[in-house]
Amino acid sequence: MKTIMAKPATVEKKWYLIDAANQPLGRVASEAARILRGKHKPTFTPNVDCGDNLIIINSDKIVLTGKKEEQKYFKRFSGYQSGLHLTQYKTMMAEQSDVALMRAIKGMLPKNSLGRKMATHVLIYKGAEHKNQAQKPEVWDGGNF
Repeated sequence: MKTIMAKPATVEKKWYLIDAANQPLGRVASEAARILRGKHKPTFTPNVDCGDNLIIINSDKIVLTGKKEEQKYFKRFSGYQSGLHLTQYKTMMAEQSDVALMRAIKGMLPKNSLGRKMATHVLIYKGAEHKNQAQKPEVWDGGNF
């Protein structure tokens, strides 16, 4: 039996649609990272972008379990003294749920140029409507996430 190593020219990409309504943030992000990486395919190759494209809808209806809304903070640092900016995830999920989901997905992808390229293959929409009907996305039913 031969091992198949995918090449960029031979990779076939599909479009998938995930409805994130009433799903935990981490579960949606980990499933999205798995699809973007291509780990659901038998031809997965770690050094090639063999993942698929992804559309995520209803990001404003994602839930955080436990007390994470009050206890978890989004941190960013400007580089200057006292330049630490903290934002509670309660306000982050209310105002910028798509940004919170994108940061969670990026954190689960490789930290190199390949991971940055994979992160461009996801589109996140706050509502139930999306403008990518021309791509004919399949509804992702990858199990319980």
